[in-house]
Amino acid sequence: MSAYLLLALLTSMVTPGAPSVDPSSFRDCANFLYHQQAPTGIKAQGLQKICQHYSDQPRYATLYDGVRRVPLYSAYTFKRSTGDSMDGLPWMYEPQLTSGSAGGNMQPFPMAAGTLQSLEESQAVLADYSDSIVLQRGQLNPDQHQSSPGDKASTYTLTNVVPLANEFLHLHWLPYLHNIRLRLNNYCRGTAYVITGMTTMGHTIRRGNVNRLAVPKHLWSAYCCPIFDPSMPYELRYKFPTYAAYGLNDVTDNFVTETSTQGVEALVKREMDVDQNFKLFDGNCVPQV
Repeated sequence: MSAYLLLALLTSMVTPGAPSVDPSSFRDCANFLYHQQAPTGIKAQGLQKICQHYSDQPRYATLYDGVRRVPLYSAYTFKRSTGDSMDGLPWMYEPQLTSGSAGGNMQPFPMAAGTLQSLEESQAVLADYSDSIVLQRGQLNPDQHQSSPGDKASTYTLTNVVPLANEFLHLHWLPYLHNIRLRLNNYCRGTAYVITGMTTMGHTIRRGNVNRLAVPKHLWSAYCCPIFDPSMPYELRYKFPTYAAYGLNDVTDNFVTETSTQGVEALVKREMDVDQNFKLFDGNCVPQV
């Protein structure tokens, strides 16, 4: 049996409900999506579109699963950076998920227990990760792919986080993100659109004998850079304008494999309840002539 199946905190799928967010909320974050089009073919129930705001500015788009209390994906534009991390910033929550009238800006977690209880029904809270030994918070939109202090800070919300095995995160996923940062820094000459998401297999983090957070089976990511340096090294040329990767979120049997964007789409179709027309980038990120 895979060590993945032996994770102490994992059991069956979460089932509680959650309030919904205005489905038009991606409208304010359309510029983070290639051709202003979100991925097509996702048909799960109870999904909420969040335009993640920080300091009154839209920062990226997230499709949030309120039933399993994890983001299915975050879509962002890559910003050239040195890769510095802002670890130590306070983690935040998403008021849009708790009240339709709540403000759009993500907020630091409150200390009042009663307030935390009202948040727990709609989203993950810090206590969900507090007893985890083999899992930790992994950002879908990583701060290393952002540049300004505001954009970096906005990645520290639990609506942008999924539980990742420590070994997978540090030995495989973070090095992959580093390589993509260097690749896009050096050879993308226009805007790079990135979508990073997960697949599930029914395992969860439990707290107080309650299923709380879905744990990814795979993590995947794809970028679309329609304007790039044509003189890049030959061995990288086939990785533009779009390329992707996926990894198995396991304690021991972990890896990251780079593949075509269509390869990741095929993986998601096999693992998730999506339509056969599931597509990450409009027109497959083929630049219009």
